[in-house]
Amino acid sequence: MLEEKEKYMRIALKEAKKAYIEKEIPVGAIIVKDGMIIAKAHNIKEKKQDTTCHAEILAIQKASKKLNTWRLEGCQMYVTLEPCSMCAGALINSRIQKVYIGTKDEKTGACGSVLNLLVDYPFNHKVEYEFDVLQKECEMMLKNFFQELRKEKKNVK
Repeated sequence: MLEEKEKYMRIALKEAKKAYIEKEIPVGAIIVKDGMIIAKAHNIKEKKQDTTCHAEILAIQKASKKLNTWRLEGCQMYVTLEPCSMCAGALINSRIQKVYIGTKDEKTGACGSVLNLLVDYPFNHKVEYEFDVLQKECEMMLKNFFQELRKEKKNVK
């Protein structure tokens, strides 16, 4: 099972790398159902100038379109960074079965870091979750991105 989780998280990391190259916060997400990848996405918030264009939201939209239903029961999401409150809410509302999270988001994480929407509230659906799948790789991509961004901003001044 560990190999499978790592295999899927590596694909989510490839999506995050696309965001990195596009100068977006490098977060990637994929959705798997019955061992098949049904959706892949990465952040495009800057490109679209749309607050809701997080990798998780886009992956949910693609999976819903592919399955022709908003109910993503039996689906798992692999995401490189802990979902924010908007994305955690979308996980609950879309009925995702489980989310595998690469690394924590100590500033806006809503799956345990800042708050836990998946556990602490009596919603009609409970999403299972697991942290630290390829944690170091996910964390390093984010750290490198923000270091480069800070250098660029420093050089502009």
